Amino acid sequence: MSNRIAVVPGSFDPPTLGHLDVIRRAAGLYDEVHVLVVHNPGKEAMLPIAQRVSLLEQSIREDGFPAEHITVASWSVGLLVDYATEVGAGVLVKGIRSQVDVAYETPMAIVNRHLAGVETVFLLPDPSHALVSSSLVRQVASLGGDVSPYVPPVVSRFLDTGGRGI
Repeated sequence: MSNRIAVVPGSFDPPTLGHLDVIRRAAGLYDEVHVLVVHNPGKEAMLPIAQRVSLLEQSIREDGFPAEHITVASWSVGLLVDYATEVGAGVLVKGIRSQVDVAYETPMAIVNRHLAGVETVFLLPDPSHALVSSSLVRQVASLGGDVSPYVPPVVSRFLDTGGRGI
């Protein structure tokens, strides 16, 4: 496994500007970044996984990321560390917005290190994204509110069309 290869996992339902901030910063720290859309059995998804992958790919492309070093994929069976091991990643990168996130993520980080020797790096958000979650975006969007300040333009356009495409 390489500490120069990182996995940025998340449900990305939908992708937010905070997610892009973490991906961008991870791309600056690691030679190769795998953005991994995972199924969270504890959440009811708004968007199918394939749609989230597509929106992330388009957002990364539109934002001018070093796309040749970023792979967007999905994983719905098995452990997250199984994917990390499969691609040779030694690091998981997680965005942390608050102490609540730290409390939630810390046990998983310890277990992931124990299971596969994969370390977890926590990145603090840009203050402008610190309070925005996908759950909040879903709620605002479902009630007809403007989510454009919180999501990449491609996601905003997609949600504005009621998910009928862009």
